[in-house]
Amino acid sequence: MNLQVRAYAMLGMTMTFWAGNVIVGRAVRGEIPPLMLAFSRWTLALLILAPFAWRRAVAQRALIRRHWGAILLLGLAGVAAFNGFLYSGLRYTTAANSMLLQGLIPTLVVIVGSVVFGGKAPWRQVAGIALSTLGVTFIVFRGELSEILRLRLGMGDFLVLCGCASWGIYTASLRLRPPIDPLVFLFVTFAIGALAMGVGALSEAQAIAQMHWNTHMVAAIAYVAIFPSILAYMSFNAAVSHVGPGAAGQAISLMPLLGAVLAAMILGEPLFAYHLVGMALILGGVLLGWGARTRMAEKRG
Repeated sequence: MNLQVRAYAMLGMTMTFWAGNVIVGRAVRGEIPPLMLAFSRWTLALLILAPFAWRRAVAQRALIRRHWGAILLLGLAGVAAFNGFLYSGLRYTTAANSMLLQGLIPTLVVIVGSVVFGGKAPWRQVAGIALSTLGVTFIVFRGELSEILRLRLGMGDFLVLCGCASWGIYTASLRLRPPIDPLVFLFVTFAIGALAMGVGALSEAQAIAQMHWNTHMVAAIAYVAIFPSILAYMSFNAAVSHVGPGAAGQAISLMPLLGAVLAAMILGEPLFAYHLVGMALILGGVLLGWGARTRMAEKRG
C-alpha cells in the first residue's frame, strides 16, 4: 500500500510538470518552431543524463540490442511522436483544448491494452475513467456542458489527438520495457526522441534561421528538458510498474485541474466553483480506479 501511495504521489508530481509543459509550449509557440522545441528538449535532457547513464548503457548494450524493437517502439511513441504532435498542435489550438483532448488518454490506454495485449479493465476502473473524464470536461467547459455542442476541432486539435494516441500506445506498451536500468532506458529512449525530432526539425530550417534567442526561450527549453522530461518520465515509468498502465494513464485526468491551478498561481487567473466541482469528480474517479487496483492486488495476494 505504501508503494501505491508513493506511486500516486509521483503521478501527481508528473502531471504538474506536464501541465506546465503545455503552458510553456503554448507560450513560446511564436518564438520556437515546434519540432525545434522538441529537439532542443530531448537533446538537453540527453546531455544532462549522459554523465550518469553512459557507462551503464555501454555495460548493458547486449540487453539493449536484444530488446531493440520494444525500445524503439517506446522511444518513437512516447518521446518523439507524442511531443512532436503536442507542440505542433499547440501552435493552432488552445492549452485548454489540448488538456481536454489529453483527458481521452486513459480511455485510449484501456483500448490499446485490451486490443493489443488482451487486458480487461475492471468495471470500477472503467467507471473511474468515466467520472474523471466528466470532471475534465466540466473544468474545460467552465461548468457549461452544453458548450460541448459548440466544440469545433481544427488541425491543431487533430495533431494533439494524434499525440494522445501515441501516448496511449506508449503507456499500454510499457509492459514491454526490457529489464534494463531505468536510467539507461530513459537515456536510450531520449536519444531516439532527439534523433527523430532532429530529422523533423530539418523541415523547419527557414523558421529556425529567423529565431532570435533570448533568456525567455532558454528558460523554456531548460524547464521542458528537466521537469517534464527527466523527472516526469522517470516518475511516470516507475509509477506504471507499481499501479499498472490503466491507473497511471488515468492520472492524466489531473492535468486540466493542475493546469488551472498553475494558471492561477503564475498568470493570476481566478479559480471558480466549476474548478472545485471538476476537481471533486476527477479525484473521485482516480480514487475509484485506485480502489479497483487495490482490490485486484488483494485478490492476487
